[in-house]
Amino acid sequence: MSAVTTTVSATAVAGAEAETHRVRRRRRLSPGRQLPAARLIGPAVLVAVWAIASAVGALDPAAIPAPWTVVRTTGHLWTDGTLPTDVLTSLRRAGYGFAIGLTAGVVLALVSGLSRVGEALIDGTVQLNRAIPTLGLIPLFILWLGIGETFKIAIIAIVVYIPIYLNTHAALSGIDSRFVELAEVQGLSRLAFIRQVVIPGALPGFFVGLRLGVTGSWLGLVVLEQINATSGLGYMMFQAQNYGQTDVILVGLLIYGIFGLISDSVVRIVERRVLSWRRTLSS
Repeated sequence: MSAVTTTVSATAVAGAEAETHRVRRRRRLSPGRQLPAARLIGPAVLVAVWAIASAVGALDPAAIPAPWTVVRTTGHLWTDGTLPTDVLTSLRRAGYGFAIGLTAGVVLALVSGLSRVGEALIDGTVQLNRAIPTLGLIPLFILWLGIGETFKIAIIAIVVYIPIYLNTHAALSGIDSRFVELAEVQGLSRLAFIRQVVIPGALPGFFVGLRLGVTGSWLGLVVLEQINATSGLGYMMFQAQNYGQTDVILVGLLIYGIFGLISDSVVRIVERRVLSWRRTLSS
């Protein structure tokens, strides 16, 4: 009896150790566990190639300034107060537009995904809006909202809400009907059904749309800040274009890229924590 017990215990310990090894290996190989440091490897290699090409004279300094020139220009712009003002202006525009787009995308997706009437009224309209180039709406929005800040924020909101709506709505439509039937058998209230079935089922798609929306807000801002603006990174780049200051243009592009990388990494980190129950390669 003692020998059997010892054998069973040894088998259980070996199984537990094997499972622990598999979990550690999965975590070590998981891309989601590498955030955010490992994502800097690619940009670092790109900068290194850029620096080497500049050092050996393979790049025309007038067309593509060296990295150290861009860093020096960044320091000058920051010291004279130009860059902080432009960065804060761009962050404010992107933040307002993103908040409005996020709210609209989630609300419309829930109404459309949970109601046949809502889907009939909303989904076709959103698909129509999706087919129209958003930047092509700029002249119309200027006529409607004026050429100030309002139309810029409205365009950013449209750029953001579309991917959030599409991916959240798709996730809602893809919820397994067996979960709906189980909720009916359990007699869940409407609120409990949304909290226990709808929200967990929609979260994966929502985070995909959120990542696309975050990136879209920065892409739209690049164009919008060159239209009747007096500050912002896009305005700074537009002014630099007029004077042939390619180093200033690169400063603006790099800051946009850094903001995009940081915001996407933040969303991925939040996604990994919120969806920790998902056993996927990236969780």
